Amino acid sequence: MVSDDLLQKLKALRDGEGERSPSDALLLCEALKQLATENDDIKEEVEDMDTILVQFDWTDVGYKYWVKVGEGEVDYGEGEVDDPSVTMKATSTTWAGMGAGEIDSTSAYMSGDLQIDGNLQDAIAYGEINGLVGEVLKELRGE
Repeated sequence: MVSDDLLQKLKALRDGEGERSPSDALLLCEALKQLATENDDIKEEVEDMDTILVQFDWTDVGYKYWVKVGEGEVDYGEGEVDDPSVTMKATSTTWAGMGAGEIDSTSAYMSGDLQIDGNLQDAIAYGEINGLVGEVLKELRGE
């Protein structure tokens, strides 16, 4: 299952402990990667998805990372990627709020706080799998 160390780091972020950094988002990517091989529901979702390539841009701090998910594979990294299917842009405040569950991504998109360029269906599919990851992580933490 997801490593205890990763679960503790994610819990600390959720609880607002320690200093936060945009690169903390990669912890969620790692959780997705681990769960895609270990959790039957997430594994099935990732296997059934066509591959999507998502570029994330933290506009106010100049931080970018990408996630590739689908056809049974998950990969991610810092920086820019060529030819993403969708690019999502927001400030660090918006990203942090969405990550903490304080801001709904649909509301952020509708208000203009979250900009989505490219295939909106891919953005929705990625959001759905992230929601499933969040549910599984809650279960693993005993919440």
